Amino acid sequence: MRLLDAQATAAALPWQPLMAAIESLLAAQQRGEVQVPERSVHTIGPHTHWFLMPAWRTGSDGALAIAKLITYNPHNPARGLPAILGDVLVLKADTGERLALLDGPTVTARRTAAVTAVAARHLAREPGGPLLMFGAGAQAGAHLEVFREVFGVRELWLRSRGAEGAQRLLARARALGLQAHMADDLQAALQRCPLVVTATPAAEVCLHSLPRDDAFVAAVGAFTPTMAELAPAVVRHLAGHGRVVLDTAAARHEAGDLLQAGLAVRALPTLGEVLAAGAPRPQATLFKSCGSALWDLAAAYGLAR
Repeated sequence: MRLLDAQATAAALPWQPLMAAIESLLAAQQRGEVQVPERSVHTIGPHTHWFLMPAWRTGSDGALAIAKLITYNPHNPARGLPAILGDVLVLKADTGERLALLDGPTVTARRTAAVTAVAARHLAREPGGPLLMFGAGAQAGAHLEVFREVFGVRELWLRSRGAEGAQRLLARARALGLQAHMADDLQAALQRCPLVVTATPAAEVCLHSLPRDDAFVAAVGAFTPTMAELAPAVVRHLAGHGRVVLDTAAARHEAGDLLQAGLAVRALPTLGEVLAAGAPRPQATLFKSCGSALWDLAAAYGLAR
């Protein structure tokens, strides 16, 4: 069994193969070949939540299964620890043989950003940016990397509550060749940027103002009904002037941004459904991502071997 630390896990999950694996699994899911039981979440300590997430593919030779066990504590960064800790176990579905143990936080960051990139590839009108980012943590860094590598984004505007983290992300962006700035004038940044990503701890709403009429907004920080990054008025505006797409059906009862805005979530399509239908790109898109073991299974298929 391969044991991969954070650095090795990142190296084994290059963006393009990971995105291809996500698109392949979405098609397989539409054919009924993928099983993703609802994740189990337990509070095991003050502010510490334990996620147990299985998924597997059936009906194909060499099918894989994964079991993801991670914890999430939003106060860990203040202790010098990652907010997410844990592992992803990859195994053969037909025999149960263990193939790899991956670093959970790295898988989470890369597969979440890759899912956003898949959505942007098919739904965004201008995936090449400029990009407005809310947040400066691991998810923000992963999204920055994938948009730079896959779509050639050259310009970043950043909103972050933490000055130290913001400076690190700006330096990282500049090292990748981007023009990177703090978005002190939010209204100006919203009008400049057709790409908006909210990747915050979702402790409070970060986006109260309306984006451009042709914006692609990816909201990835909130993953429970009580969490939200987008103001209800922003969500309702995007739903009324464009389209809202969910990463998976589970978001219908997990997406606090949408539930708190009073949207009829049962009627909203998933990314897999939209890709299968080949629907045209609307003027504006809100892509709401809550996370799923489906994406961790895609990471298992996307591993560079």
